[in-house]
Amino acid sequence: MKLKDKVIIVTGGSGLLGRAILEQIIKEGALAVNLDINIPENSPCFSVKADITEEKEAKEAIGKVMEKFGRIDGLVNNAYPRTKDWGAFFEDIPFDTWNQNVKMQMGTTFFLCQQVAEIMKKQQSGSIVNMSSIYGVVGPDFTIYGSTGMTVAAAYSAIKGGTVNFTRYLSAYLGPHKIRVNCISPGGIFDNQKEEFVRNYEAKVPLRRMGLPADIAPGVAFLLSEDSAYITGHNLIIDGGWTAI
Repeated sequence: MKLKDKVIIVTGGSGLLGRAILEQIIKEGALAVNLDINIPENSPCFSVKADITEEKEAKEAIGKVMEKFGRIDGLVNNAYPRTKDWGAFFEDIPFDTWNQNVKMQMGTTFFLCQQVAEIMKKQQSGSIVNMSSIYGVVGPDFTIYGSTGMTVAAAYSAIKGGTVNFTRYLSAYLGPHKIRVNCISPGGIFDNQKEEFVRNYEAKVPLRRMGLPADIAPGVAFLLSEDSAYITGHNLIIDGGWTAI
């Protein structure tokens, strides 16, 4: 119960990683909030339906959380909004698409951090966790995609790398207000990808398997808890050893 009665917002809480994060923090006693554009019928926690890529909706969603609980102790920027042509090969990416994805992903992280930080400043406490990726730390290994027709979006590496350093910026800026800001960089998460890709990925990673949402969620909970009270500006890489070689 290391998060007992802490009000924690998880954006994209209805997605693959988001569900695992919500489950973990609820198990540890948090008053969890799922902030997502899609809310399941039997949500296990307080939920706010909103399109966080829209400034007005995002601001109103934060207001609803404050109206319900009167405070915000944690924020997990986990949502992954993207355009329909996300995943196109580098040569085929329209400039407008690049701009839209940077705005939707990096922009929402910036805006939610900005809004929540003002609340946390008044409280003189809080913890923010931004979700990055191993591809925000190292370049992609394109050989693992083989003949699958899959690739990694160019904007993904740019956005995730930016998220890591934006986290460092915020940790320095908000530290005097006793607000901690950290980052999680997961390795590849199994999501029923093509067999060739999974086989190639697992052959390279030292632990010889792809990650699971349950591998990531405890790290998020740790950075939200007082067990990490003297950790800020850190990028916790959870990747089975991928970036070690």
